[in-house]
Amino acid sequence: MTQLYIKKLDDRGVATISLNRPEIHNAFNDDLIAQLITEFQAMDTDEKIKLVVLTGEGKSFCAGADLNWMKKMVNYSLEENTKDSMNLANLFETINLFSKPVIGKINGAALGGGSGLVAVCDHVLAHESALFGFSEVRLGLVPAVISPYVIAKIGHSNARTLFLTGKRFDAEFAKTIGLVHEISLDRYFEKDLQAVIEEFLKASPAAQRASKELIFGVESRMHKLEDRKKYTCETIAKMRISEQGQEGMNALLEKRKPNWLES
Repeated sequence: MTQLYIKKLDDRGVATISLNRPEIHNAFNDDLIAQLITEFQAMDTDEKIKLVVLTGEGKSFCAGADLNWMKKMVNYSLEENTKDSMNLANLFETINLFSKPVIGKINGAALGGGSGLVAVCDHVLAHESALFGFSEVRLGLVPAVISPYVIAKIGHSNARTLFLTGKRFDAEFAKTIGLVHEISLDRYFEKDLQAVIEEFLKASPAAQRASKELIFGVESRMHKLEDRKKYTCETIAKMRISEQGQEGMNALLEKRKPNWLES
């Protein structure tokens, strides 16, 4: 039986998760969704793993929902559809809140839910030929489950035109609206990925986890000035007295590398 995804772990602690349904452009179904949730939950507590690269086998990154899976939904009741959507929402939430860096290596088309996967990555490197789109409206549907993550990345105005037209767009436009951080030419794609990975590996793992929490924490307190001020001040105070905070400051003062770069 074909594996729905392939996992590789190198000696730096870099895990690569490759969606492995190239014959249908790595479209996901309920089995793949459940397996990815379990995998990301396990990796979150695995101390050997420092960051994750999410990509796809073959020519596409992810074309969204599997047509065979969609066929089953046609006759679902409202309750069944809600439960099914909750499973998909749990996948995006799990990756979005994953405590370690997630790098999206977008090797080809990322459509519908595939663009949703792009939105929950911390850093996105797109191949020059990558294609994006929220095509749900052209099927009589809406990009509801992925909308919180996509809107957070591309903003209200861009969501209005892209959600309502369902048009496809290239990597250059995706970079302009903030869905993609970098675009790579084919001949430099692997080299550029390694350069991104090396930048992330320079940081304190504990500080990276705290930074992700900080981003969500500040966002949730955006209109609560005193609460936000208290939260940010307490956060930096905790980090200053933490093990890696102390190590980082002492390494700077002693003009040496911090121990997470030597391990």
